[in-house]
Order: sequence, then structure tokens, then C-alpha cells
Amino acid sequence: MLQRPQQPKRWTAFFADTTALILFFTTTGIINERFIAGMTWDQVLHARLLGAALMIPVARPYGIWRDWLMRRASQGRASRLLWDSIALVSFQVPIYAAIIAFSGASGVGLVRGTLGAALMMLFLGRPYGAFLNGIRRVFGLPPGGDKPMSLDS
Repeated sequence: MLQRPQQPKRWTAFFADTTALILFFTTTGIINERFIAGMTWDQVLHARLLGAALMIPVARPYGIWRDWLMRRASQGRASRLLWDSIALVSFQVPIYAAIIAFSGASGVGLVRGTLGAALMMLFLGRPYGAFLNGIRRVFGLPPGGDKPMSLDS
């Protein structure tokens, strides 16, 4: 009888992707909210708490989205940078805009914060992708993009 290769556990992938997203984007979120959007420290705290709560249900879907898009990337550095950035901006910027709007950013601050996040995510796409793959390695999972983990993994 042929056995299927051992697939990563679904919960392990969930915890790895969630850990990576919370660690990486709590730090970058604080920088953007305080120094680019001009939010008060109370608003930043509210945004980070809300952000952490929202990262839990979206981290794994983002990981799956990123893995799916990264299959289009070649092994070249520029291609991986481009596809990681596209994945991050297209998935996370709309969520981020809602978080800071709900946390008190409005008008020019909301626009600056959203544009600031979009620019940051363009530049942070590949560093975050590498960080995510590193966290996945720590959890004993394969990196994403080459052999994507599916919903039933």
C-alpha cells in the first residue's frame, strides 16, 4: 500500500503564520501609526490590540495567499521581491486601513497612514516573506511558495 508523504499539520501552519504576522507587524505598525499617521500613543495601543486580534484569523489565509502568488515567482531576487510585495500589499493594506480608521485615524491622517503602510509593505514584502519562511522553519514546516501548504495541510 502506498503511503502519502507526511503533510504539515494544519494547526502548526496556523500557529507559525500567526506568530510571524504578529511579531513582524506589531513592530512596523507602531512605527507607521505613531510617526507617519501621527496617531497618539493611546490610538497606537488601540490599533495594535485590534491589529493583533485581527491578525489571528487572517494570518493563515494570508500565508496561503502568499504561497499561491509566490508560485509565480522565479528564483531570481527581483521576481521574489516583486511577488512578495504584491502579496503583502494586495492582502494587508485594505485590512490595515480599516484598523487605523476604527482606531481613530481620519481624513489626512487616514490617507497618510494607509499610503505609508502601502509604501512600507512594498519594501517589507520580501523581508516579511523571508521572516515568515524562517518562522515556518522553526515550526518544522517547509517554506512557502515552492511547495504551497494548502488549507488541509
